[in-house]
Amino acid sequence: QQRSGEDDGRDGSASLVWEAMPGMLFQEDKQTRLHPLSLSWVLGYNSSLAVHSLMDREDRVLLYVSSHTVVIHDVLGNKQNHLQGHTNAISCLCVSEDRRWVATADQGPDALIIVWDSFSGIPVRTIFESHPEDGVSAIAVSRDVKYLATISAATVQRVCVWNWTSPTEKPMCSTELRPEFGYQDYVIFNPQNPYEFVSNSKTQVIFYLWGNAGLQYGAPLLNSQTFNSVVGHFSQSVFHFNNLQALTGTSAGKLVVWDTVSPHTPSKELQVKPHSMKATKLVPMQKDSLTVLMVFESCIVTGDVKGQVKFYNGELQLLTCYSHSKVGPIRSISFSKTPPDPLGASPACSTSCTSSSQPFVARNFILSTSDATVLHVATDRTNFEKVMEEAKKAVNAIACHPRQALIAVGSHCGLLKVWDYQQTKYLVSRIFTEAGIQCLSYDTEGYFLAAGFTDGSIYILDAISLQSSCKEFKFSRGPVTHISFSHDLEYLATADENYSVTVYKRVLQNGSRCWEHLAGLRSHYKPIRSILFGVQLDSNKPRLLSLGEDRQLVEYDLNSSSKDHLVVLHRDQVEQVAVPLCLAWYPQLSTESFILTANNCYKMKLYNTTTKMCRKTLLGPTYGSPLEKIQILPTTDSMDAQKRYLAYITKDKVGLQILPVDGNPHKSSAFICHPDGVSDLASSYDGRYIFTAGGQDCTVMKWEVNLNALDAAASLGGKDLIPFYSLLDGGREGEFFRELEDYFYYAQLRSHGIDTLETRQVSTHIPLKEIPSVMRAMGFYPSEEEIEEMINEVKFSKYVDTGEEVTKINLGDFIKLYINHRPVFGLSMKKIQRAFQVLGYDNENGDKVIDRGDLLLLLQCRGEHMTEDELARCLTTLLGKHPGGGGSEPDTYDPSGAAALTEEEIPEEITAEIFAADILGLPIAEPEQK
Repeated sequence: QQRSGEDDGRDGSASLVWEAMPGMLFQEDKQTRLHPLSLSWVLGYNSSLAVHSLMDREDRVLLYVSSHTVVIHDVLGNKQNHLQGHTNAISCLCVSEDRRWVATADQGPDALIIVWDSFSGIPVRTIFESHPEDGVSAIAVSRDVKYLATISAATVQRVCVWNWTSPTEKPMCSTELRPEFGYQDYVIFNPQNPYEFVSNSKTQVIFYLWGNAGLQYGAPLLNSQTFNSVVGHFSQSVFHFNNLQALTGTSAGKLVVWDTVSPHTPSKELQVKPHSMKATKLVPMQKDSLTVLMVFESCIVTGDVKGQVKFYNGELQLLTCYSHSKVGPIRSISFSKTPPDPLGASPACSTSCTSSSQPFVARNFILSTSDATVLHVATDRTNFEKVMEEAKKAVNAIACHPRQALIAVGSHCGLLKVWDYQQTKYLVSRIFTEAGIQCLSYDTEGYFLAAGFTDGSIYILDAISLQSSCKEFKFSRGPVTHISFSHDLEYLATADENYSVTVYKRVLQNGSRCWEHLAGLRSHYKPIRSILFGVQLDSNKPRLLSLGEDRQLVEYDLNSSSKDHLVVLHRDQVEQVAVPLCLAWYPQLSTESFILTANNCYKMKLYNTTTKMCRKTLLGPTYGSPLEKIQILPTTDSMDAQKRYLAYITKDKVGLQILPVDGNPHKSSAFICHPDGVSDLASSYDGRYIFTAGGQDCTVMKWEVNLNALDAAASLGGKDLIPFYSLLDGGREGEFFRELEDYFYYAQLRSHGIDTLETRQVSTHIPLKEIPSVMRAMGFYPSEEEIEEMINEVKFSKYVDTGEEVTKINLGDFIKLYINHRPVFGLSMKKIQRAFQVLGYDNENGDKVIDRGDLLLLLQCRGEHMTEDELARCLTTLLGKHPGGGGSEPDTYDPSGAAALTEEEIPEEITAEIFAADILGLPIAEPEQK
């Protein structure tokens, strides 16, 4: 331990590790939050991994894993500390006997092994590229805390032994396992010999011995024929405290006893032990499956699927049993560090552990179950106390109360909980047994909480008691994916997986207000991404919109809708190629009102709320995946009304964006929140916290917002055009920028006429009609619709304020326009190949090809179809046969000449590579040699 602290002395953390004491994490004041988002609290945990008790006696300090974070939770003190360093979900962990050192590992790209000091929370060692194939499936630490054993998660598993106190990045020894051994997912060291460890899959136990000769292993055979008895699947293995035997628990409620069979000589025992371990007994312990097996002091401890914990002596004689009718299958057992006072033991649980007359007194322990419950067991009172009860299935739904510090969390297991996030305590819960909760929404006043379920039903609940305020509705044919109230509490709308929108209305019935079904409509033909209530500009009446992956933005006429007839007011296509993913009302930061969307090409777009005309296209945050959900951060009275912010989630990150959006990359930031996928986003009513739900990882994370840190980062990024220059290849001083300047000024000359002899008027602007030419010259080839959007964006940029159209653009605004509109990842050969996959056929060589005639026909009939004259002009120019010179263009083309040229220059069968290289003249990377 001392050596590990010295190894990390280079970064100044050695003294902190050296001076650290148990409980120190919770004695320190929280440091100032330096990031725009900081993890503040975690709800839920990974119930497939062990929960460890870190403190003594009656303390409840737990260590567990939530997604990619290690949580140290002081339950009685209501505090959490988070150990963050993994970018993938943590797949396994182990804790040293003294509970100080914690080793964690993950699976996925750039997988890490991190060793933490649990006293100080400092990572004292990080091992990179330990198992670069797929990460780590199992990890164990030796009793002397010097060595780690890891097993990879690859198809062909690799076992490694590491001296983590040494600075070397390579394992001390390693070996590959044969696939027929099964997926090894459990490993443990022999407490009395750090050079020996055992692992098991469901079907095979493997014994290892390592040293100067490397890593040796033996895989003894055991099946139903060995003892003429059903063995079952293996769960966990341990070494007996007699140091001669090993034990393995099975799903048939039996213990396999492994023993060394006839070693040749004592001096050679170490060398032959892995290969000489054989199954000598199959001991039936009980009928129920054994899920946990461990050796603690001089006892063998088992846990099973019925929630029973049993203690045995070395001869496998039962000493005592702890059970409770409401405890589920046990996943882990962790004992208190301090033994109890034997004199204070209850006679009911005192029995003989050995042949001596001393009473057996078990230490208090923490139980975790596979149904996400953690219990504290006081052995002197045989008392089971529930410490945590969390969601055991995916958490896809969260919603924040609009006026109080409350968040509702819904799970696929039917558990609905309301949590006070200021006091960090649960208030009320309800379990729905019929189906899982898929979405949640409070109304704007906080009176009701609506819940959408996986079976298509919806419940409207009292927000305080969670009791139903009316009967359930079931008008959706698939799982309800979105649910929302109108601002005046007159309407409730849902969207479901059947691409339908359903509206419910609040009516007066027998003197009281109640909800009834109004109408539904299958208004999309692809998944619905958002439904959104708003307020009409000229009245206080609600308006309802839905956005789908079919690129349709649909507005409904609620006033004209009647029973079983939902009227569509407008249907607008908002994208040509990209897929819109989310929708929000843009804050009123200017005279014009906008709707904000984000698409799968990392673009954000502003549409006029009335005309639905695209007014701006902007580069959105680019953090590995597009924005999945967006939410305008609420403001408080103390905040500047013109300073607004946007919260968003991507596939695995949560982030903040300063408004107005303008494409400046320094105005946004993002942090990994749920590596396996974020399912929902919510913000507190005052904008101080953001919450994310992790879906399959069963966790909800609370993030503290620090807007000053985000503003500071944006300021450091520079003003005006400085942030945009950095997005150009080579920056402000690069060749690309100089080329852009040349094209820009050439466009000026062209607009005045290349051959004019009149005095030229020097200008810093070019006419709007020149925008497409300069864009294409810079390698961005927009469609006709994109050209129209770009020109309209500039033309009407000041129209609402001045009533005048803009007719020209300067270089600075052109750079912003170029950066915001160009594809984020440039030209892609994969896109051309994908088009040929769809449109083409397989030729004799097995290549995807398009017939020359079919290609010319497609260009003239599909998409933004070209006229025959336009196609002839393009092809003669692309094939280098353009009859004009300089800046002039021919007035007429000879169609017969163009056709002859086409037949001469273009082959009958065209591949994607021929189309890109020979026709379009684009450079193509050479195929990689395999």
